[in-house]
Amino acid sequence: MVTRKQKSGRKPATRERVTRERALHVACQLADEGGLETLTMRRLAEALGVEAMSLYNHVPNKDAILDGMVDRIFEEIELPSADGDWRAAMRRRAASVRAVLLRHPWALLVMESRTTPGDTTLEHHDAVRGCLRAGGLSIQLTAHAYAVLDSYVYGFIHTELNLPFKTTEQTHELAAAIFAQMPPGLYPHLTELTREHVLKPGYAYGNEFEFGLELILDGLEAARERST
Repeated sequence: MVTRKQKSGRKPATRERVTRERALHVACQLADEGGLETLTMRRLAEALGVEAMSLYNHVPNKDAILDGMVDRIFEEIELPSADGDWRAAMRRRAASVRAVLLRHPWALLVMESRTTPGDTTLEHHDAVRGCLRAGGLSIQLTAHAYAVLDSYVYGFIHTELNLPFKTTEQTHELAAAIFAQMPPGLYPHLTELTREHVLKPGYAYGNEFEFGLELILDGLEAARERST
């Protein structure tokens, strides 16, 4: 029997095959769009065009999804090299982490929380420590450096993502609203900093990132020299 589709010459629509990598890719897209709290196995299955039970043929549970998503995030971050200037490598790595996490804000909540990290995650952590060791930092100082660098980078990004202003216009509007509620002269230093720095042309909170990072690298370099 000739079907209507055969008569019309149209081919049946083909659905893209579900794989673990595709599932992780779509999971990251969903988290980018709606946040990690909106990601469920059911919603992921719907986005993939399969039944929820079919998804478990490729990933055993949501924890496996989260582990894989974190691994995908680390794939986007520049891997520091043990060759060359360790400070330059740490600057590039910090800038790369910041760029990636600003693209994927949800990742900041889970990157350091997984108990079964994937190969890419472990490779990244190993490369950072290897770069610091190759730069002449002792094992103890490497531990200190890793902790303080990640605390600063992640903490700065957390603040940056949660600020109530993103643009120059929003910054000026917020400052005006706060000043309108403040009795004149009550907070002179806050007023001075805001008027003479924050409200000046070209200001952006993100510009403070490199300054703080350089202070940390200077301190680590001084500690490295004292230990040799």
